[in-house]
Amino acid sequence: MSDIAGDDARSRTRNPRRAEVRRTTAICLLMVLLYYLVPVEPGVTGMHLAVRAVVTVVGVALVAALVLQQIRDQITADPSDVRLTRLAIALVGGVVVFALADLVISFSDPDQFVNMTTKTDALYFAIGTLTTVGYGDVHAEGQLARAAVCVQMVFSVGVLATGASLLVRRWTEYARRQPGRSG
Repeated sequence: MSDIAGDDARSRTRNPRRAEVRRTTAICLLMVLLYYLVPVEPGVTGMHLAVRAVVTVVGVALVAALVLQQIRDQITADPSDVRLTRLAIALVGGVVVFALADLVISFSDPDQFVNMTTKTDALYFAIGTLTTVGYGDVHAEGQLARAAVCVQMVFSVGVLATGASLLVRRWTEYARRQPGRSG
């Protein structure tokens, strides 16, 4: 039994990137699981609705701050130190928070979104908005929902553009360091 534990420890020390990817994957899956566990029920009014709105705004602000911090860290880092896994965690966190925000808006006022009735609908819509696919089957109808989607689109453009830029930068630096390559 100790040989297996020793092999696992040696494996982690030999390939820290693989361990980091596993951790990132586990964190992202945990965020999605927690998304499905957060209780959000329709028909809430009064103080519950106000608390929901405040928590949603705070969540979006925290995710925005996290993403901005990651972007700043990624841009100022030495290309050999760039860790896109943290940006991936921020991205999944953004999708989950925006899906919850959309769901809260939809459950608070069913006229704000068309065809958004479940958490899966909200997650589907948030991913569709982030990736700019937007099939149109679930869409914003009301002004509040459209304002929320505008914020999501800005997040999407910022994260996707930054992520693509960082990937190109990292790949270019990697290619320059390879022996036998002319640059």
